[in-house]
Amino acid sequence: MRTPAPANPAPLDVAADLLALLGDTRTEPRSDGQLEALTLAVAADLPVLLWGEPGIGKTAALTRLAEELDLPLTTVIASVHEPTDFSGLPVLGDDPAVRGVAMAPPDWAVRLVREGRGLLFLDELSTAPPAVQAALLRLVLERRVGALVLPPGVRIVAAANPRASAADGWELSAPLANRFVHLRWTHEHEVVVRGLGGTWPRAVLPGLDPARLPEAVDRARRAVCGLLGARPTLVHRLPGEETRRGGPWPSPRSWDMTLRLVAFAAVAGSSREVLSLLVRGTVGDGPGFELLAWLDRMDLPDPEELLADPAGSVLPERGDRRQAALEGVVAAVRERPSRDRWNAAWALLARAVETGPPDLVVVPATSLAALRRDDWDVPVAIERLAGAVDLSRRAVRPAAAQGRR
Repeated sequence: MRTPAPANPAPLDVAADLLALLGDTRTEPRSDGQLEALTLAVAADLPVLLWGEPGIGKTAALTRLAEELDLPLTTVIASVHEPTDFSGLPVLGDDPAVRGVAMAPPDWAVRLVREGRGLLFLDELSTAPPAVQAALLRLVLERRVGALVLPPGVRIVAAANPRASAADGWELSAPLANRFVHLRWTHEHEVVVRGLGGTWPRAVLPGLDPARLPEAVDRARRAVCGLLGARPTLVHRLPGEETRRGGPWPSPRSWDMTLRLVAFAAVAGSSREVLSLLVRGTVGDGPGFELLAWLDRMDLPDPEELLADPAGSVLPERGDRRQAALEGVVAAVRERPSRDRWNAAWALLARAVETGPPDLVVVPATSLAALRRDDWDVPVAIERLAGAVDLSRRAVRPAAAQGRR
């Protein structure tokens, strides 16, 4: 028999019921670039540092991430701990002259080792003084806390506020900053409104395709090694300004992290937006954009394959990559000119006009026309694209004239 509810419940009991209803939320799948970048870096077992203003939702995001991944969440406020809480507290044994002095780990580290898995959340990192930051170096890189080594099932994520909005904030030291993947955490109006209504986006680990593993590793290595081979000054570039040293910058360590992220993004089929967040968050904006451009060039179709089968070739969909592919074809004809190759290039340009914006063909067509020899007849393909190219030129001229006024 059910016990009837008391006629006059205690006020705090009613308050507890109300709080339970307010906390009853659910999650839903939703495309969120920064959340996907976070979960991909966690999957790659790289330490992540979320930068964002106070109250932006960094802690809430980490709490939901731990729930979705079914990982015990251990939160450590770095600024309220002593260096010995991370490096270990010296404890004298029976015979320290023979056995040495043991470095006893804190209780939270012991719990993580006992569980064998978990999400270690280092909060308020930018308010930790330099001595504490120095003690965190081995934890973040080597996963050591005193005499303990954290198991592979533990992931490390930190959060920090910019110095201008941090309480008694410190600049992050360069050695510690170079150990993290830095992600700028911002709020999206629609996500916040829907979340306050009871539905938050779901954080899920990306699906990794086993069949793409060897190809992804090879592509990542070719991209990073190719860029650094051509741009050796990018291998290690410590920023001159102290404020920039606390963010992402290129070093052999951060390039190794970048290589891992490029491979994981390829296997997961992540978007270019997500890859951009991860790459720029590891080696910085300048080197990151250079690597993205290098990857784009690697993904362009081979000009010789396009010339061999103009009718059956598949051109890139994205405009900048399509134009780069067409210009590569013109460059290939310029390098080894012949009537057949010249005609094949025109056929390919005609196909590009039929399957994409005609303005992308204007520059390659002009360059290709300049390569004509006197004994080469004008191909029929030129007539198929002459009207589109002329129309594009007419559209460009008024816009250019308007810009000069």
